[in-house]
Amino acid sequence: MLRPLCVVALCASFAAAAKVYPSALAHGMGDSCFNAGMKEITALVGKTLDTYATCVPTGATLAEDTNNGFFMTMNKNVDAFAAAVRNDTGLAGGFNCVAFSQGNSVCRGYVQRYNDPPVKNVLSVHGTVVGVAAFPHCDPTGLMGPVCRLVASLAGDAAYTALTQGLLFQIDYYRDPLRVTSDAYKAHSELAAWNNEGNVVNETYKRNFVSVDKWIMVKAEKDTMIHPNEGEHWGAFADGSLKKVLPMRETPWYVEDLFGLKTVDERGGIFFNATAGDHMQFTKEELVAWLEYYFL
Repeated sequence: MLRPLCVVALCASFAAAAKVYPSALAHGMGDSCFNAGMKEITALVGKTLDTYATCVPTGATLAEDTNNGFFMTMNKNVDAFAAAVRNDTGLAGGFNCVAFSQGNSVCRGYVQRYNDPPVKNVLSVHGTVVGVAAFPHCDPTGLMGPVCRLVASLAGDAAYTALTQGLLFQIDYYRDPLRVTSDAYKAHSELAAWNNEGNVVNETYKRNFVSVDKWIMVKAEKDTMIHPNEGEHWGAFADGSLKKVLPMRETPWYVEDLFGLKTVDERGGIFFNATAGDHMQFTKEELVAWLEYYFL
C-alpha cells in the first residue's frame, strides 16, 4: 500500500518540477542488471518518467555482476559503479538513483565518495543504507549456503579487521551494535567510514550527501532480510543493544549530524514510505506511483 508523507505545498512543488532526470538503477544481492527482471524494471522506470534509464552493473557479464555483489568489497563495487556511470553520456548531466536492497549501499557510496556526475534524487527500496545488525534470512543449507556460511564465520569479532573487510560485500555493511564503539570497528569498517563514525571524519562525504535533493526511503514492514528493518528508514539498534530500535532522529549519526542526514531532514529532503510485505515484495504499480509522485 502506498503511503506517501506529503503536505499540500510540497506536493505542489513536486508537480511543478522543471526537469525530469535520467535514472541509474542499482540491483540487489544475488541479482544482476543482465537478468530479465532488472531489464523489465529498468524499462518501466524509463517509460514512466519518459527519460533515459539504465541499470548499472558492477561486472561485465551476468556471472561477474552477480558474483561481485558478494565477493567484491562494498567500496570496490562503488568504484565499478562510478566508472560505468562516468562512461555513460546519458547520465552526464546528473541523474536519479533508483536502488533496490543492497544496491542502496552502492548508490549511497557513490553519492558520498564520488557524486560526479551528481545524483539529484534517491529512491531507496528496502535498502541496506545504514547496514544490518544480522543476516537472519541467510540459510547456510540453502542455495546461498557458501555465502551464508562465510557471513556467519566473519560475524562478531572477526568482522572488523583489514583482512575480513576485504573479503565480502555483506561484511562491509555489517554494523554490530555490540561492537560499534570498538577500536576495530572504527579503524576498519567501511560502513563506519561512510557514517563518519570511524577514526577519520571526511567532510566530502557529508557535503556530497547533503547535495542530493530528495532521499525517498521505502521500508518493508515485514522485512526478514534487513535487520532491523528500521534501517531502511535510517534507524538502527541502539549502541550496545540487540533489542532497542532507534528511529532515525534518535540515532547518533542524526543527533550529531555525522554525514548530513539531519541537515537534509531539516530542509525537508527525507521522505518515508512503506510496503506491507517482506523484503523486495512490491508491485509494479507501487514502483510507478513512487516514481510519478517524487520524480515528476
